[in-house]
Amino acid sequence: MKNMTISAKLFIGAMVAAGLAALAGGLVQWECKDTVRFLSFLIIALIASRLKVKLPGTNGNMSVNLPFILLAAVQLSLSDALVVAAISTLVQCLPKKGHKLQLVQVLFNVSTMAIAAGLGAFVFNHGSQVRAGWLSASALLATVAATFFFATTVPVATVISLSEGSRVFRVWSSIFRLSFPYYVASAGITSMVTAASRHVGWQTPLLVLPVMYGIYRSYQLYFGRIVAMTRAVGLVGADRHSIQSELSSIETV
Repeated sequence: MKNMTISAKLFIGAMVAAGLAALAGGLVQWECKDTVRFLSFLIIALIASRLKVKLPGTNGNMSVNLPFILLAAVQLSLSDALVVAAISTLVQCLPKKGHKLQLVQVLFNVSTMAIAAGLGAFVFNHGSQVRAGWLSASALLATVAATFFFATTVPVATVISLSEGSRVFRVWSSIFRLSFPYYVASAGITSMVTAASRHVGWQTPLLVLPVMYGIYRSYQLYFGRIVAMTRAVGLVGADRHSIQSELSSIETV
């Protein structure tokens, strides 16, 4: 926070205030009608939140809890979805052993996801009530996923832009390239599981966890290769630079 600009601090403060207000509003009206179903979503989301991959070229990471938050937004009540989103994001932000907890980062991430979950649940509930014949269930779920995508990526890009003085769209486009395929996959999984949930009860999240673990391993291997290639290119560049320096020193002598 010491190195951030005033505008970045004000934006973070506004996001945290909005997120805490959304959580407070949800908790005031919270009445868990199906405890077993709610706990199944929460527990599986907590497990998935610890399956994290580091995004190359950034200081951030991505966990595979998104489909469970999306499912909570479309299958549980607004209050339940907010609780699942907030707690799973909080667990995702817990540092590894030897690292310090960044309180401001945790508050910002939890607030951002709470806002995204609230907006997603609102879009789904409102869309379900006024849905016209031309708007299919899949299209509605895609709209909810798009709402999540913009509600989570735009604030992050804005904070980075305000802190580093870079253009918002340029930062957001970098985040888009890394995370958009994951959001598309999450939306597809949410759509399929929602259709299957008519025949499945509280076990719904269990159907998703093996799939998300496979996606987690794929991203882990893919990003690992990117980092390895980047380091290799850097080493080659360093070797070339050292060779050129030696040649220039010889010519000078």
